Amino acid sequence: MKPVLVALLAALTVSPATSFAQTAAPAAGDWRTVAPENLLVIDSSKGRILVELEPRAAPRHAERIRTLADQGFYDGHKFHRVLTGFMAQTGDPLGTGQGGSELPDLAAEFTFRRGRDAGFAAIEGGMPNAVSGLVGSLPVQTQPDAQMMVTADFRTDASGLFCTGVLGMARAGDPNSANSQFFLMMGDNAVLNGNYTAFGRILEGLEVVRSLKAGPEAEDGRVLDSPDTMTRVRTAAALPEAERPVVRVLDARSATYQARIAELRTSRGRQFSVCDAQPVVEVTGA
Repeated sequence: MKPVLVALLAALTVSPATSFAQTAAPAAGDWRTVAPENLLVIDSSKGRILVELEPRAAPRHAERIRTLADQGFYDGHKFHRVLTGFMAQTGDPLGTGQGGSELPDLAAEFTFRRGRDAGFAAIEGGMPNAVSGLVGSLPVQTQPDAQMMVTADFRTDASGLFCTGVLGMARAGDPNSANSQFFLMMGDNAVLNGNYTAFGRILEGLEVVRSLKAGPEAEDGRVLDSPDTMTRVRTAAALPEAERPVVRVLDARSATYQARIAELRTSRGRQFSVCDAQPVVEVTGA
């Protein structure tokens, strides 16, 4: 049904994630708590992965993942396609890359309209002819705020970027063919930008994703023998309170985060990009 992530993947380039150096400790008001309904808890055969969904960028895709996760649809699904340094794909009940759910396919949400209420934090550098930054934890490119003054809806165009840790929705050749399969990025890759829907980011467990059993490049990453699996997938809101993790993220609009970005920009120099702006996370609870 869905041979996903089609020919675009042939020319991929990967750059490693970059961590922040330690600067001043954040103040209490610098943190934001991830809403339980937007926190996807993926328990896998290799460990736990926590992903923040970003419905402001792709509301239909975020709602689809919530719905299927809380139905238990994803439990037991294989990471059927894993390419080292690139991405891990799952969400197919057939485990072949050809299946989906019984729900209708989704229209593409490659771009969205960003308003002043989106909580956008500008991160300068690395995006020619565009403004880059974060909406929540999702890296985006967008038009400047000034453009809002000449649009009927007082919003500007924006689109998610496929940086390390980003959650994307798989599809077939038809842009409007996404259904249940999704993938988690292990590296940065601009080839996917504007061609697939980006709608979340890993907050914890990137090392788990990178440890998943990979398939051979000759098989386009298909894991034919003993693939790793997702044992349980739910939003935090659907878990019993005693099992619910609580996740705080350093707000990208805070002075503390921006100071870390300034330090990182200095150390990276001309190689710096918004993809270097990884989330700073604190997890408590289950």
